[in-house]
Amino acid sequence: MIKVLVVDDHQLVRVGTARLLSDESDIEVVGQAASGEEAVEKSRQLRPDVILMDVQMPGMGGLEATKRCIRGNEDVKVIAVTVYEEEPHPSQLMGVGAAGYLTKRADVSEIVRAIRTVCAGQRYISTDVAQQLALRPYSSKDSSPFELLSGREMQITMMVVGGHTVPEISKNLSLSSKTINSYRYRIFEKLSIRNDVTLTKMAIKYGLINAEAVA
Repeated sequence: MIKVLVVDDHQLVRVGTARLLSDESDIEVVGQAASGEEAVEKSRQLRPDVILMDVQMPGMGGLEATKRCIRGNEDVKVIAVTVYEEEPHPSQLMGVGAAGYLTKRADVSEIVRAIRTVCAGQRYISTDVAQQLALRPYSSKDSSPFELLSGREMQITMMVVGGHTVPEISKNLSLSSKTINSYRYRIFEKLSIRNDVTLTKMAIKYGLINAEAVA
């Protein structure tokens, strides 16, 4: 049996996914988590083989949670599940150790296929995202400036544009406010910007977030 932990901050999505997977004879959903923090804790307790990890969650996002889950259990396979198909999201998640990358448009048959694939020691990337990654070397003119950021910088960027304050980010990532501000200024320098407002506008421009999310 493949033991799976389902992580998503939306209960309907979480419960629905777990219910659909329970119909598979070789898959057992051993737990659910509603946040990155809970995912890290349950990964440690339940020792799943695969984690279906929502990327965009309040508090600790899927990027940081993926890093911490893998750090706590090198054998676990994390499949990132997100609405974002564009770079730099896929490269960032795969770069921190995710074994798979699915969009939320995936149906249950693709989710099951992804789970079985990563358990067999291979990587699984949804077709649309895989095509983008394959074509990436030939489309440098459209590359995102966010590709300049490290995994940690990208995590903090997403929290900043998501409306989190420095104290909130500090608490969620277990880093001092001084360290968070150091990261912010490093992000500003790499992106040649000066403040959070410009960072948010740039995130909207390159598709990291929707304009409605900050309206």
